[in-house]
Amino acid sequence: MKICIDVAYGDEYRAAAGVVGFRDWRDSDPAFTSTVICDAVEPYVPGKFYLRELPCLLAAVRELGGVDLEVILIDGYVWLAPGRRRGLGAYLHEAVGGIAVVGIAKSRFRGAKQEARSVFRGRSRRPLYVTAAGLDVDFAAAMIERMAGAGRIPTLIRWADSLARKAIGGGN
Repeated sequence: MKICIDVAYGDEYRAAAGVVGFRDWRDSDPAFTSTVICDAVEPYVPGKFYLRELPCLLAAVRELGGVDLEVILIDGYVWLAPGRRRGLGAYLHEAVGGIAVVGIAKSRFRGAKQEARSVFRGRSRRPLYVTAAGLDVDFAAAMIERMAGAGRIPTLIRWADSLARKAIGGGN
C-alpha cells in the first residue's frame, strides 16, 4: 500500500495529519483515508523543520497499524543538498525502518538542485520537485508524473492536504 500524508497546523500547539491510502500509482480514488490529531506540536525552528512535522507523520503511520506500507509520499524534501543532507523525508525514512519515502515539494530548495527531479504535470509551468529515499528518484518522479489528476498537484496528494485542513478546522 502507498500513502500520502500531509500535515496542517491549527493554533501553535495543534496539528492534524491527513492520510490517503492507495494501491496503484494511477488510482484516482483512495483505498482508505484517515486523520490524526497531533497535540503538543513543536514551534517552527529554521533549518529544523523536521522537528515540527516528523512527530505528526509518525503518529499517522502508527495509526495505520497492520497496513503493509510500500511507499510514503510527503509534502517536502527527502534530501536537501548533495552529500545527502537530510530533509524531513530522510528522517521519516529512517524512523519507519526503511520504508520508501517520496518527497514532493511545491517550491525549489536551492541546495537540493542535484537531488531533486523536476516534474511538470498538467498545463502547469511550475514543476514539482521530487526526491526519494528507498526508491530510485527517477522512478519516483515518473510515478508522480503519472498520478491521477489533471492539475499540477496529483488528486490523492491534494486529498491528503484537504483531510488535514478539515481535521484542524480549515486552518494551516
